[in-house]
Amino acid sequence: MDIKDLRLLIKLVTETDITEFEMDNSDEKIIIKRGQKPEYVTFAAPAAQQYAPSSYQQAPVAAGSAPVAPVAPAVEAGDTINSPIVGTFYAAPGPEAAPYVTVGQVVEKGQVLCIVEAMKLMNEIEAECKCKILKVCKDNAQAVEYGDPLFVIQKL
Repeated sequence: MDIKDLRLLIKLVTETDITEFEMDNSDEKIIIKRGQKPEYVTFAAPAAQQYAPSSYQQAPVAAGSAPVAPVAPAVEAGDTINSPIVGTFYAAPGPEAAPYVTVGQVVEKGQVLCIVEAMKLMNEIEAECKCKILKVCKDNAQAVEYGDPLFVIQKL
């Protein structure tokens, strides 16, 4: 194959959606690749942290008045049980079923508190110790992120 034919092949490959062209005969082998190889980047997940939600609500400002500083939400007293994975929070085993736990209920170590669904797998979140449920932080069928507080508890 001469240089004119090779240039014509290169031009045809660049003007189309073809990313790779290969031709092999008894005399020669031609491979034309365009674009870059995909680069895969992997990130490590951050370490689990207990934190208070960082959302602040701005109070409305009346015309002619000075702006009001943002007010931090009240932090619940007690420990939190955080989501170990990203998924969907379910407070009950089914749509018509009663929730696993309610506010004020005392639960034993190992008792199921909720389900976090991730990729069609139902992951039961269990109590790590005997405790009293002070607050349920998520609504049923609400999306949760890794480390999001699910419950505020008081260890007993």
